[in-house]
Amino acid sequence: MSENTIQPLSRADVEELTQSSTQNITEDITEDSTVISIAVSKGELSTVLLHNDEVTPYDYVINILGDLFMLSEEMADHIAWTAHHKGMAVVVVCPRVEAEKLINVARGRARTNGYPLTFTLGQG
Repeated sequence: MSENTIQPLSRADVEELTQSSTQNITEDITEDSTVISIAVSKGELSTVLLHNDEVTPYDYVINILGDLFMLSEEMADHIAWTAHHKGMAVVVVCPRVEAEKLINVARGRARTNGYPLTFTLGQG
């Protein structure tokens, strides 16, 4: 079997995960096999919002969205366009801790480069 083959979780693996972490385990039964899906509980979800400004270059915004938020160029362009035309756009919904980190890094990078690009935290 190839090293790149993804192996399904065994019942023992699932039990170990539930005992050693705060992950929630759900089971979906199909005719052929049991599919285990894992949802990580990381707390309250929050929305990262991008605000339009008249100073930050559009291409710079696209780069920040792609580099930090791991968005495709197409998705980053759509979000930047929405913020430009509507004043604000949702970038991503993620756990609050992760959202705060992303916002801080994005703000820091923008300020270091001399731009007032603004991201804020909203409720999920």
